[in-house]
Amino acid sequence: MTNPSVHVRGNLRRVRVCYFNTWAQGIELVSDYLARLPSLDLKPLVSDPRDHALLQKARLDCDWYGENARALAALSHAEIEFLPTWVAGIAGVLELAKAPRSANEERWLMVMAHQPQVLKGMAGKIFEFLRQSGVRILFYAFDEASRAMPCFPEIAPHLDVLIHDEFPLDPRAVASLRPGCRPIHRSWVANTLPWATPFIEAPEERIVFLGSALGLTPHRQRQIDFLKKRFGPQFTAIHDHSVSVGDRPDLARRFKVSLCPEGRKFATPGMQLTHTDRPFWSGCLGMVPVAEDSRTGGRLEALHRESLIARYPHGDLDALTAACVKALAASSAERRRIYNYFNQHETIGTVVAAAIAGAA
Repeated sequence: MTNPSVHVRGNLRRVRVCYFNTWAQGIELVSDYLARLPSLDLKPLVSDPRDHALLQKARLDCDWYGENARALAALSHAEIEFLPTWVAGIAGVLELAKAPRSANEERWLMVMAHQPQVLKGMAGKIFEFLRQSGVRILFYAFDEASRAMPCFPEIAPHLDVLIHDEFPLDPRAVASLRPGCRPIHRSWVANTLPWATPFIEAPEERIVFLGSALGLTPHRQRQIDFLKKRFGPQFTAIHDHSVSVGDRPDLARRFKVSLCPEGRKFATPGMQLTHTDRPFWSGCLGMVPVAEDSRTGGRLEALHRESLIARYPHGDLDALTAACVKALAASSAERRRIYNYFNQHETIGTVVAAAIAGAA
């Protein structure tokens, strides 16, 4: 049976994506949103505007989601004509149902991570209303949403595409999904524009640890202390939350190797087999990603077998040293292979465009 919200002009679908971003407000073009993003006053949007550290984290988070919007504004697929992308926050998400449509326009709402939670008890009703209005919905959950996000059962019946982590969905979640929903196990990728950062032929022979305060456990601190002693000034640790998206390109020049945590919290069973987005955007920058193998499994293991990242056994300091030394010795050709692979296959825009194309 043909979905009445899908329109085809010849062999080319005309698709408009609206990205739900809680840092946005009313519905607007992504280009307009990005133009005002650097000057956006975040004080009214945080719980304590006098907390300088909180404002710093808010800016990092706001810019990270802004980079998602930038990636979605550049969606491309041979079978689809993507119309200019919109962005909407809580104040504008319902406008998507009544906003004027161009001829034969297929409309999608794109939501990510745990942002549906901000809709509180209204998430299911809002998603139902939008879908009844001819809006299709793609939820890129990244991690374990079906098993950990309280509002997942409310939104599941209204999803057209669910992109989830590599592991089995919660059985109750599977039962909640509408029959036509297309589940894809993909998890984290890079929220960058492919090839946006030029390949650096000769970066500095240094290693950067790309962590966050959330993951700075005693186990991780032990490894950082060891690497500082082993590599001295060749090693730098960043673990005060994240790296701003604007600072990422400079890392490609300053560091040849990125040591990336494999999971946000490391100790939680649900995250031990998964990872963050850091190995992916590191690869897009041309750095050699190194990640700990807390347990065998997951997509990072497949990338390791293809020599696209380097893994080392959990807590094995000798193996960690060997992985870093090998990564530092990577040739320009080996690094370019990593750079090309991640830019071609492991970015949000690539995954989302293919998912929408596959949901025709």
